[in-house]
Amino acid sequence: MTFNKFSNGNLVVMLLLVIALFSCESNFKEVQKQNFSEFAPSGEADDFNMKYTDSGRIKSILISPKMLDYASVTYPFTEFPKGINVTLFDINNKRTFVTSNYAVSYKVPNLIDLQGNVRITNEMGQVLETSQLYFDQKNEWFYTEKKFKFTDPKGVSFGEGIDFSKDFKIVNSQSITGEIDESN
Repeated sequence: MTFNKFSNGNLVVMLLLVIALFSCESNFKEVQKQNFSEFAPSGEADDFNMKYTDSGRIKSILISPKMLDYASVTYPFTEFPKGINVTLFDINNKRTFVTSNYAVSYKVPNLIDLQGNVRITNEMGQVLETSQLYFDQKNEWFYTEKKFKFTDPKGVSFGEGIDFSKDFKIVNSQSITGEIDESN
């Protein structure tokens, strides 16, 4: 007499279990497909050039080779994957120039994240260079926790962590080293 490990009842139960597992996997893949949404921009522009005005006065000019607008996502933003070149104007039309290799402008907090060879210069010869910098558009305030180099007609300084007004009139740094010539 041969002994069968599985009785007919056990074999049926095992078969149903295997079928259920495969059908669950199939259903799981279908659910994944349904929850997957294409993350694509709602707008796109090449050779983008925008002038921002307020009360008939130009406040800034933004130029970028590529702009992707994600206005229809939950947290809307605009991406500049090929970098930006921005000119900011103060009340006296003095200019501040901002460049970076990449930028993202978040609409809800009104914040711009600048990344890669970020460089800010002004007409007085001041230059700030860093790898990443944030710009609070509402308060017209720049800040970073990254290392930076600040060049001024009086000297050059290096540091980590800095925040300042767009015209460099107010500058706060966390850690700074360098030489400044007070005779200038």
